[in-house]
Amino acid sequence: MFTEPAPFYLPRGHDRFNEQHDIGIGLLSFKVTGAETQGGLLIAELAHHTPGGPPLHVHPHQDEWFSVAEGHYRIAVGDELFDLGPGDSVFGPRGVPHTWAYIGGGAGRMAFVISPAGQMEDFLRALGQAKQMAPQEPTFWQRYGLELQGPPILAD
Repeated sequence: MFTEPAPFYLPRGHDRFNEQHDIGIGLLSFKVTGAETQGGLLIAELAHHTPGGPPLHVHPHQDEWFSVAEGHYRIAVGDELFDLGPGDSVFGPRGVPHTWAYIGGGAGRMAFVISPAGQMEDFLRALGQAKQMAPQEPTFWQRYGLELQGPPILAD
């Protein structure tokens, strides 16, 4: 039985569960979870302390939207390559290979929305437990309904 979630406020840099998720290149904060949206979406934010990003991968069943708040990022979606700065965003449709990298320019901070949420919260938590962005091991990705496709973008 679904219970309507109550509105809530999260200050900058805070996690929905008041936890810290270090994924090697930055600190991840959960903002809205699949449990709060009947699986409809997951919203998270990554505050980078080191350039880099995940390997090329596919979400077969989820769309993803990226929004840069601070710093500079390079995002590849399909055959398109985008350089983003503060205020810029990119949409990655489900089934299309994509990757991104924080490439510097001061502090880096990017929010992303994934819909539907699927197993992405579990995937991101596993990255925090491993303290690394994303292993180059296909079975790790498959465990969460994702597909590893290739190497990460170089952060220059």
